[in-house]
Amino acid sequence: MSVAAVLTAAGSGSRLGHSLPKALVPLGGQSLVVHAARNLLAARAAGDDRVRVLVVTAPAFHLAAIERELAPLSDQVALLVVAGGATRQASVAAGLAALVADPRAEGVDVVLVHDAARPLAPPSLVARVVEAVREGHPAVVPGLPVTDTIKRVAPHRGVHVEPVLETVPRAELRAVQTPQGFTRELLLRAHSAGAAHAHDEALAASDDAGLVERLGEPVWVVAGDERAAKITTARDLLIAALPTESAE
Repeated sequence: MSVAAVLTAAGSGSRLGHSLPKALVPLGGQSLVVHAARNLLAARAAGDDRVRVLVVTAPAFHLAAIERELAPLSDQVALLVVAGGATRQASVAAGLAALVADPRAEGVDVVLVHDAARPLAPPSLVARVVEAVREGHPAVVPGLPVTDTIKRVAPHRGVHVEPVLETVPRAELRAVQTPQGFTRELLLRAHSAGAAHAHDEALAASDDAGLVERLGEPVWVVAGDERAAKITTARDLLIAALPTESAE
């Protein structure tokens, strides 16, 4: 049995303010998608349990460019690049469909879902998620404790002030990251059940664990990592380029 990963890289990156799709934006001499893929492939869970099939969802007009970026990794992993969808959920579903159809993925029993927008998620985090799934937790997400005070409000359209309904106890809150890990059967079942809303941005799930929760199945959290921060804006990209004290 083995591990596969779906790496979502189909976003336009408009908020990043770059002419390239987000996945192709450079960071320290390599594109975001290459950073993310290399970190996925570098992970070694217990017993050398590692990613052996990698499906990357890319912008439809940039498939060839993404394939060229990832070509040097093709000797390390069974690699597929497919067009993503209108939403993140639709992109993951497209990746899963390609995975199921590929005979090289026949023995896959654990599937990771990761975002190229989190290119520096370290191999140790990837391994931690895989190991938790292997230990009997069918849906696992990494998360960091929330340090800000969080208030729930009643939104009012067109109004600049909003009434506070309550202060949410932050000890119970986690800021969720990727990669998220699942048994293959559960992830496919969750996407099948949520397929009706996959292409509607207003209704699509923001993460795959949310689809699992809609099934009424439990989701488990492991310790996240600050290096797995999401790159959304130009400021995020500058912060990601700063040197860190620890490295894998």
